[in-house]
Amino acid sequence: MKFKRIFVMVLDSLGVGETGDAADFGDSGCNTLGHILQKCDMFIPNLKKIGFLDTVNMSENKNVEAYYTIAKPINAGKDTLNGHYEIVGIQNDIPFRTFNQGFTYDVLSGIEEVTGRGLIGNKCCNDDSIIQELGERQYNYGSLIIYTSADSDLQIAAHEDCVPISVLHEYCEKIRALTLKEDWRIARIIARPFNGTPGKYRLIPSGRKDYAIKPPKRSVLDSLNESGYSVIGIGKINDIFDGEGINKMIKAPSNLEAINKLTDIMDKNFTGLCMVNLCDFDSLYGHLRDVDGYARAIEELDVDMPIVLNKLDLDDLLIITADHGNDPTFEGNGHTRENVPVILYSRNFKEPKRLEAFDTFANIGATIADNFDVEMPEIGKSILDELE
Repeated sequence: MKFKRIFVMVLDSLGVGETGDAADFGDSGCNTLGHILQKCDMFIPNLKKIGFLDTVNMSENKNVEAYYTIAKPINAGKDTLNGHYEIVGIQNDIPFRTFNQGFTYDVLSGIEEVTGRGLIGNKCCNDDSIIQELGERQYNYGSLIIYTSADSDLQIAAHEDCVPISVLHEYCEKIRALTLKEDWRIARIIARPFNGTPGKYRLIPSGRKDYAIKPPKRSVLDSLNESGYSVIGIGKINDIFDGEGINKMIKAPSNLEAINKLTDIMDKNFTGLCMVNLCDFDSLYGHLRDVDGYARAIEELDVDMPIVLNKLDLDDLLIITADHGNDPTFEGNGHTRENVPVILYSRNFKEPKRLEAFDTFANIGATIADNFDVEMPEIGKSILDELE
Protein backbone atom coordinates (compact mmCIF):
# COMPACT_ATOMS: atom_id res chain seq x y z
CA MET A 1 0.00 0.00 0.00
CA LYS A 2 1.63 3.21 -1.20
CA PHE A 3 -0.96 5.57 0.32
CA LYS A 4 -2.83 5.02 3.57
CA ARG A 5 -5.49 7.61 2.74
CA ILE A 6 -6.69 8.86 -0.63
CA PHE A 7 -8.81 12.00 -0.93
CA VAL A 8 -10.75 12.62 -4.16
CA MET A 9 -12.05 16.16 -4.61
CA VAL A 10 -14.61 16.49 -7.41
CA LEU A 11 -14.95 20.07 -8.66
CA ASP A 12 -18.49 19.63 -9.93
CA SER A 13 -18.66 20.73 -13.61
CA LEU A 14 -15.16 22.24 -13.87
CA GLY A 15 -14.25 20.85 -17.28
CA VAL A 16 -11.17 21.85 -19.29
CA GLY A 17 -12.24 21.62 -22.92
CA GLU A 18 -14.44 19.86 -25.43
CA THR A 19 -14.17 16.13 -25.97
CA GLY A 20 -13.68 14.44 -29.32
CA ASP A 21 -17.41 13.65 -29.39
CA ALA A 22 -18.61 17.06 -28.14
CA ALA A 23 -20.38 17.76 -31.45
CA ASP A 24 -22.65 14.75 -30.83
CA PHE A 25 -23.88 16.52 -27.69
CA GLY A 26 -24.21 19.94 -29.34
CA ASP A 27 -21.22 21.20 -27.37
CA SER A 28 -18.59 22.05 -29.97
CA GLY A 29 -16.26 24.75 -28.66
CA CYS A 30 -17.10 24.41 -24.98
CA ASN A 31 -14.36 24.92 -22.37
CA THR A 32 -15.43 25.72 -18.82
CA LEU A 33 -12.06 26.67 -17.29
CA GLY A 34 -10.59 28.01 -20.53
CA HIS A 35 -13.42 30.44 -21.15
CA ILE A 36 -13.52 31.60 -17.54
CA LEU A 37 -9.81 32.38 -17.79
CA GLN A 38 -10.48 34.41 -20.95
CA LYS A 39 -13.25 36.42 -19.30
CA CYS A 40 -11.85 36.88 -15.80
CA ASP A 41 -8.46 37.83 -14.42
CA MET A 42 -8.31 35.22 -11.68
CA PHE A 43 -5.63 35.14 -8.99
CA ILE A 44 -5.15 31.45 -8.12
CA PRO A 45 -1.45 30.98 -7.28
CA ASN A 46 -1.97 27.82 -5.21
CA LEU A 47 -3.92 25.99 -7.90
CA LYS A 48 -1.40 27.19 -10.46
CA LYS A 49 1.46 25.58 -8.52
CA ILE A 50 -0.15 22.15 -8.72
CA GLY A 51 -0.73 22.28 -12.49
CA PHE A 52 -4.40 23.21 -12.55
CA LEU A 53 -4.02 25.88 -15.23
CA ASP A 54 -1.79 23.63 -17.34
CA THR A 55 -4.65 21.18 -17.87
CA VAL A 56 -6.43 23.61 -20.23
CA ASN A 57 -3.84 23.23 -22.99
CA MET A 58 -1.84 20.34 -21.50
CA SER A 59 1.20 22.61 -21.50
CA GLU A 60 4.37 21.26 -19.94
CA ASN A 61 5.31 22.75 -16.58
CA LYS A 62 8.64 21.60 -15.15
CA ASN A 63 8.19 23.53 -11.91
CA VAL A 64 4.89 21.95 -10.99
CA GLU A 65 4.29 20.50 -7.50
CA ALA A 66 1.84 17.75 -8.56
CA TYR A 67 1.27 15.29 -11.35
CA TYR A 68 -1.34 16.64 -13.75
CA THR A 69 -3.24 15.56 -16.86
CA ILE A 70 -6.74 15.42 -18.30
CA ALA A 71 -9.22 12.55 -18.50
CA LYS A 72 -11.64 11.87 -21.34
CA PRO A 73 -15.16 10.57 -20.66
CA ILE A 74 -16.44 7.34 -22.17
CA ASN A 75 -19.81 7.07 -20.43
CA ALA A 76 -22.87 7.89 -22.48
CA GLY A 77 -24.02 11.00 -20.63
CA LYS A 78 -22.63 14.32 -19.49
CA ASP A 79 -24.52 14.28 -16.18
CA THR A 80 -23.45 14.08 -12.55
CA LEU A 81 -24.16 10.38 -12.13
CA ASN A 82 -22.38 9.25 -15.28
CA GLY A 83 -19.31 11.32 -14.43
CA HIS A 84 -19.05 10.02 -10.88
CA TYR A 85 -19.81 6.47 -11.99
CA GLU A 86 -16.91 6.57 -14.42
CA ILE A 87 -14.51 7.99 -11.82
CA VAL A 88 -15.05 4.90 -9.66
CA GLY A 89 -14.91 2.43 -12.54
CA ILE A 90 -18.52 1.99 -13.67
CA GLN A 91 -19.17 2.00 -17.40
CA ASN A 92 -22.67 3.10 -18.37
CA ASP A 93 -23.67 3.03 -22.03
CA ILE A 94 -27.28 4.25 -21.70
CA PRO A 95 -27.74 7.99 -20.99
CA PHE A 96 -30.29 9.22 -18.47
CA ARG A 97 -33.21 11.21 -19.87
CA THR A 98 -33.54 14.97 -19.54
CA PHE A 99 -36.81 16.90 -19.75
CA ASN A 100 -35.80 20.46 -20.60
CA GLN A 101 -39.23 21.12 -22.15
CA GLY A 102 -41.08 19.77 -19.12
CA PHE A 103 -42.23 16.30 -18.13
CA THR A 104 -44.56 14.34 -20.36
CA TYR A 105 -48.20 13.65 -19.56
CA ASP A 106 -47.60 10.04 -18.57
CA VAL A 107 -44.97 11.07 -16.00
CA LEU A 108 -47.18 13.80 -14.54
CA SER A 109 -50.30 11.63 -14.33
CA GLY A 110 -48.29 8.93 -12.59
CA ILE A 111 -47.04 11.41 -9.99
CA GLU A 112 -50.57 12.71 -9.37
CA GLU A 113 -51.77 9.17 -8.86
CA VAL A 114 -49.11 8.13 -6.31
CA THR A 115 -49.22 11.41 -4.34
CA GLY A 116 -52.90 12.30 -4.60
CA ARG A 117 -51.99 15.94 -5.24
CA GLY A 118 -52.18 18.29 -8.18
CA LEU A 119 -49.06 19.56 -9.88
CA ILE A 120 -47.92 23.04 -10.91
CA GLY A 121 -44.77 24.34 -12.60
CA ASN A 122 -43.45 21.60 -14.87
CA LYS A 123 -40.61 23.56 -16.45
CA CYS A 124 -36.83 23.86 -16.42
CA CYS A 125 -35.44 26.05 -13.65
CA ASN A 126 -31.94 26.27 -12.20
CA ASP A 127 -32.53 28.59 -9.24
CA ASP A 128 -35.27 29.30 -6.70
CA SER A 129 -37.25 31.61 -9.00
CA ILE A 130 -39.94 28.97 -9.47
CA ILE A 131 -40.41 28.88 -5.69
CA GLN A 132 -40.89 32.67 -5.58
CA GLU A 133 -43.26 32.47 -8.55
CA LEU A 134 -45.46 29.59 -7.41
CA GLY A 135 -44.83 29.32 -3.66
CA GLU A 136 -47.98 31.16 -2.60
CA ARG A 137 -50.15 29.15 -4.97
CA GLN A 138 -48.60 25.94 -3.72
CA TYR A 139 -49.28 26.92 -0.10
CA ASN A 140 -52.88 27.96 -0.78
CA TYR A 141 -53.95 24.98 -2.87
CA GLY A 142 -51.61 22.19 -1.74
CA SER A 143 -50.33 21.32 -5.20
CA LEU A 144 -46.75 20.19 -5.63
CA ILE A 145 -44.27 22.33 -7.58
CA ILE A 146 -42.61 20.10 -10.17
CA TYR A 147 -39.53 21.21 -12.09
CA THR A 148 -36.20 20.06 -13.49
CA SER A 149 -32.76 21.49 -13.99
CA ALA A 150 -30.87 20.87 -17.21
CA ASP A 151 -29.66 17.65 -15.59
CA SER A 152 -31.57 14.37 -15.45
CA ASP A 153 -33.64 15.16 -12.39
CA LEU A 154 -37.19 15.70 -11.18
CA GLN A 155 -37.49 18.15 -8.31
CA ILE A 156 -40.51 18.42 -6.04
CA ALA A 157 -41.00 21.51 -3.90
CA ALA A 158 -43.57 22.30 -1.20
CA HIS A 159 -43.88 24.65 1.77
CA GLU A 160 -43.15 22.76 4.98
CA ASP A 161 -46.29 24.16 6.65
CA CYS A 162 -48.41 22.77 3.82
CA VAL A 163 -46.57 19.52 3.17
CA PRO A 164 -44.37 18.41 6.11
CA ILE A 165 -40.84 17.51 5.09
CA SER A 166 -41.32 13.88 6.12
CA VAL A 167 -44.39 13.65 3.86
CA LEU A 168 -42.50 15.28 0.96
CA HIS A 169 -39.80 12.64 1.41
CA GLU A 170 -42.46 9.90 1.29
CA TYR A 171 -43.79 11.34 -1.96
CA CYS A 172 -40.28 11.35 -3.42
CA GLU A 173 -39.77 7.70 -2.48
CA LYS A 174 -42.96 6.81 -4.35
CA ILE A 175 -41.95 8.93 -7.34
CA ARG A 176 -38.50 7.32 -7.33
CA ALA A 177 -40.07 3.88 -7.62
CA LEU A 178 -42.41 5.13 -10.35
CA THR A 179 -39.67 6.69 -12.47
CA LEU A 180 -37.45 3.61 -12.61
CA LYS A 181 -39.25 2.68 -15.82
CA GLU A 182 -36.69 2.25 -18.58
CA ASP A 183 -38.48 4.63 -20.98
CA TRP A 184 -38.37 7.43 -18.37
CA ARG A 185 -34.98 6.69 -16.77
CA ILE A 186 -34.67 9.80 -14.57
CA ALA A 187 -31.38 9.84 -12.66
CA ARG A 188 -32.45 11.69 -9.52
CA ILE A 189 -35.64 12.64 -7.69
CA ILE A 190 -34.97 15.61 -5.40
CA ALA A 191 -37.07 16.81 -2.46
CA ARG A 192 -36.93 20.62 -2.18
CA PRO A 193 -38.90 21.81 0.88
CA PHE A 194 -39.10 25.55 1.52
CA ASN A 195 -40.45 27.98 4.10
CA GLY A 196 -41.04 31.71 4.44
CA THR A 197 -43.68 34.09 3.14
CA PRO A 198 -44.59 35.46 -0.33
CA GLY A 199 -41.60 37.20 -1.88
CA LYS A 200 -39.33 35.79 0.83
CA TYR A 201 -39.51 32.04 0.33
CA ARG A 202 -36.31 30.10 1.12
CA LEU A 203 -35.30 26.57 0.25
CA ILE A 204 -34.42 24.47 3.32
CA PRO A 205 -30.99 22.90 2.62
CA SER A 206 -31.23 20.47 5.53
CA GLY A 207 -34.52 19.16 4.17
CA ARG A 208 -33.24 18.46 0.69
CA LYS A 209 -32.95 14.79 -0.10
CA ASP A 210 -31.80 13.19 -3.34
CA TYR A 211 -33.12 9.82 -4.45
CA ALA A 212 -30.68 8.63 -7.09
CA ILE A 213 -31.05 5.57 -9.24
CA LYS A 214 -28.92 2.66 -8.00
CA PRO A 215 -25.55 2.32 -9.74
CA PRO A 216 -25.89 -0.25 -12.53
CA LYS A 217 -22.75 -2.17 -11.51
CA ARG A 218 -20.23 -2.66 -8.72
CA SER A 219 -17.68 0.08 -8.21
CA VAL A 220 -14.35 0.58 -6.49
CA LEU A 221 -16.36 1.93 -3.54
CA ASP A 222 -18.00 -1.48 -3.08
CA SER A 223 -14.65 -3.26 -3.27
CA LEU A 224 -13.10 -0.97 -0.67
CA ASN A 225 -16.07 -1.25 1.66
CA GLU A 226 -16.19 -5.04 1.44
CA SER A 227 -12.45 -5.19 2.18
CA GLY A 228 -12.90 -3.27 5.43
CA TYR A 229 -11.57 0.12 4.34
CA SER A 230 -13.18 3.43 5.22
CA VAL A 231 -15.24 4.89 2.37
CA ILE A 232 -16.30 8.41 3.33
CA GLY A 233 -18.62 10.53 1.19
CA ILE A 234 -18.87 14.29 1.77
CA GLY A 235 -21.52 16.47 0.14
CA LYS A 236 -23.79 14.78 -2.40
CA ILE A 237 -21.48 11.77 -2.91
CA ASN A 238 -23.72 9.49 -0.84
CA ASP A 239 -26.82 10.60 -2.77
CA ILE A 240 -25.12 10.10 -6.14
CA PHE A 241 -24.36 6.46 -5.36
CA ASP A 242 -27.52 5.95 -3.30
CA GLY A 243 -25.28 4.91 -0.42
CA GLU A 244 -23.77 1.95 -2.31
CA GLY A 245 -20.25 1.21 -1.05
CA ILE A 246 -20.14 4.16 1.35
CA ASN A 247 -19.81 3.52 5.08
CA LYS A 248 -19.70 7.11 6.34
CA MET A 249 -21.85 9.92 4.96
CA ILE A 250 -21.37 13.62 5.78
CA LYS A 251 -23.75 16.27 4.47
CA ALA A 252 -22.37 19.52 3.07
CA PRO A 253 -24.68 21.70 0.93
CA SER A 254 -22.00 24.19 -0.20
CA ASN A 255 -18.36 24.39 -1.22
CA LEU A 256 -17.41 26.10 2.04
CA GLU A 257 -19.10 23.48 4.18
CA ALA A 258 -17.65 20.64 2.10
CA ILE A 259 -14.11 21.98 2.53
CA ASN A 260 -14.69 22.44 6.27
CA LYS A 261 -15.96 18.87 6.59
CA LEU A 262 -13.03 17.60 4.53
CA THR A 263 -10.44 19.31 6.74
CA ASP A 264 -12.18 17.89 9.81
CA ILE A 265 -11.96 14.37 8.37
CA MET A 266 -8.29 14.90 7.50
CA ASP A 267 -7.60 15.19 11.23
CA LYS A 268 -9.01 11.68 11.79
CA ASN A 269 -7.02 8.47 11.67
CA PHE A 270 -8.42 6.11 9.05
CA THR A 271 -7.31 3.94 6.16
CA GLY A 272 -9.19 4.19 2.89
CA LEU A 273 -10.94 6.70 0.66
CA CYS A 274 -12.63 10.03 1.26
CA MET A 275 -14.56 11.50 -1.67
CA VAL A 276 -15.93 15.06 -1.60
CA ASN A 277 -18.06 16.93 -4.12
CA LEU A 278 -17.89 20.74 -4.39
CA CYS A 279 -21.35 21.44 -5.81
CA ASP A 280 -21.47 25.25 -6.03
CA PHE A 281 -19.48 25.44 -9.27
CA ASP A 282 -22.29 23.59 -11.04
CA SER A 283 -25.49 24.53 -9.23
CA LEU A 284 -24.82 28.18 -8.44
CA TYR A 285 -22.70 29.31 -11.37
CA GLY A 286 -22.52 26.87 -14.29
CA HIS A 287 -26.24 26.33 -14.80
CA LEU A 288 -26.98 30.02 -14.19
CA ARG A 289 -24.25 31.06 -16.65
CA ASP A 290 -22.63 33.25 -14.01
CA VAL A 291 -19.04 33.63 -15.24
CA ASP A 292 -17.95 36.07 -12.52
CA GLY A 293 -19.47 33.94 -9.77
CA TYR A 294 -17.75 30.82 -11.12
CA ALA A 295 -14.41 32.68 -11.16
CA ARG A 296 -14.91 33.84 -7.55
CA ALA A 297 -15.66 30.28 -6.47
CA ILE A 298 -12.40 29.08 -8.05
CA GLU A 299 -10.51 31.87 -6.26
CA GLU A 300 -12.16 30.87 -2.98
CA LEU A 301 -11.02 27.29 -3.52
CA ASP A 302 -7.51 28.58 -4.16
CA VAL A 303 -7.51 30.31 -0.76
CA ASP A 304 -8.46 27.02 0.92
CA MET A 305 -5.93 24.87 -0.94
CA PRO A 306 -2.94 25.52 1.40
CA ILE A 307 -5.08 24.39 4.36
CA VAL A 308 -6.00 21.16 2.57
CA LEU A 309 -2.46 20.45 1.32
CA ASN A 310 -0.87 21.14 4.71
CA LYS A 311 -3.22 18.66 6.40
CA LEU A 312 -2.05 15.81 4.19
CA ASP A 313 0.17 13.25 5.88
CA LEU A 314 3.28 11.96 4.10
CA ASP A 315 1.45 8.80 3.05
CA ASP A 316 -1.69 10.59 1.79
CA LEU A 317 -2.72 11.21 -1.82
CA LEU A 318 -5.01 14.02 -2.99
CA ILE A 319 -6.72 13.69 -6.38
CA ILE A 320 -8.55 16.72 -7.78
CA THR A 321 -10.85 16.17 -10.76
CA ALA A 322 -14.34 16.93 -12.14
CA ASP A 323 -17.35 14.97 -13.40
CA HIS A 324 -18.33 16.91 -16.56
CA GLY A 325 -18.31 20.47 -17.85
CA ASN A 326 -20.76 23.36 -17.46
CA ASP A 327 -19.33 26.23 -19.47
CA PRO A 328 -20.86 29.45 -18.09
CA THR A 329 -20.16 31.25 -21.39
CA PHE A 330 -22.01 28.63 -23.44
CA GLU A 331 -25.52 28.77 -24.88
CA GLY A 332 -28.37 27.28 -22.88
CA ASN A 333 -28.00 26.28 -19.25
CA GLY A 334 -27.02 22.61 -19.41
CA HIS A 335 -23.88 20.61 -18.86
CA THR A 336 -21.21 20.52 -21.55
CA ARG A 337 -19.34 17.46 -22.83
CA GLU A 338 -15.76 18.08 -21.68
CA ASN A 339 -12.54 16.48 -20.60
CA VAL A 340 -11.76 16.99 -16.92
CA PRO A 341 -8.59 17.94 -15.04
CA VAL A 342 -6.75 15.35 -12.97
CA ILE A 343 -4.32 16.60 -10.33
CA LEU A 344 -2.44 14.12 -8.10
CA TYR A 345 -0.61 15.58 -5.12
CA SER A 346 1.45 14.00 -2.37
CA ARG A 347 4.05 15.56 -0.13
CA ASN A 348 6.29 12.59 -0.95
CA PHE A 349 6.44 13.06 -4.72
CA LYS A 350 10.02 13.69 -5.89
CA GLU A 351 9.62 14.96 -9.46
CA PRO A 352 5.94 15.44 -10.37
CA LYS A 353 5.17 16.23 -13.99
CA ARG A 354 2.62 16.14 -16.76
CA LEU A 355 1.16 12.69 -17.45
CA GLU A 356 -0.30 11.33 -20.66
CA ALA A 357 -4.01 12.05 -21.04
CA PHE A 358 -6.29 9.40 -19.53
CA ASP A 359 -8.57 7.57 -21.98
CA THR A 360 -11.24 7.41 -19.27
CA PHE A 361 -12.06 8.95 -15.89
CA ALA A 362 -11.88 5.37 -14.60
CA ASN A 363 -8.08 5.49 -14.42
CA ILE A 364 -8.70 7.29 -11.13
CA GLY A 365 -10.74 4.42 -9.71
CA ALA A 366 -8.29 1.84 -11.04
CA THR A 367 -5.39 3.64 -9.34
CA ILE A 368 -7.30 3.70 -6.06
CA ALA A 369 -8.14 0.00 -6.33
CA ASP A 370 -4.52 -0.84 -7.14
CA ASN A 371 -3.27 1.12 -4.15
CA PHE A 372 -5.50 -0.76 -1.70
CA ASP A 373 -5.12 -4.11 -3.50
CA VAL A 374 -8.83 -4.65 -4.00
CA GLU A 375 -10.80 -5.89 -7.03
CA MET A 376 -9.99 -3.80 -10.09
CA PRO A 377 -12.89 -2.11 -11.91
CA GLU A 378 -14.01 -3.35 -15.33
CA ILE A 379 -12.67 -0.18 -16.97
CA GLY A 380 -9.65 2.02 -16.31
CA LYS A 381 -5.91 1.56 -16.00
CA SER A 382 -3.92 2.15 -12.85
CA ILE A 383 -1.07 4.66 -12.94
CA LEU A 384 0.05 3.92 -9.38
CA ASP A 385 3.53 2.83 -10.52
CA GLU A 386 4.04 6.17 -12.32
CA LEU A 387 3.62 8.16 -9.10
CA GLU A 388 7.06 8.50 -7.54
